Amino acid sequence: MESFLRVTIQEVTTSVLLAALTSRQRFHISYWDAAIIEAGRALGCDVVLSEDLSHGADYDGVRVENPFIDLAPSPTG
Repeated sequence: MESFLRVTIQEVTTSVLLAALTSRQRFHISYWDAAIIEAGRALGCDVVLSEDLSHGADYDGVRVENPFIDLAPSPTG
């Protein structure tokens, strides 16, 4: 439980919700993905980690990195 206390949590405020709805339409992504991006933006994050969004995609200054991309098996192995 103590490890969770070290993490900053962004509340889903009205401004985060409205920004997520805008990003959902602008980038053609799900509301939930947009909410993650906009919560990260509200916290000042340049990068968010996601295995669902496209690795390397930039959402108006918030870049997505897939933390599992290097763990994927190679096509030959």
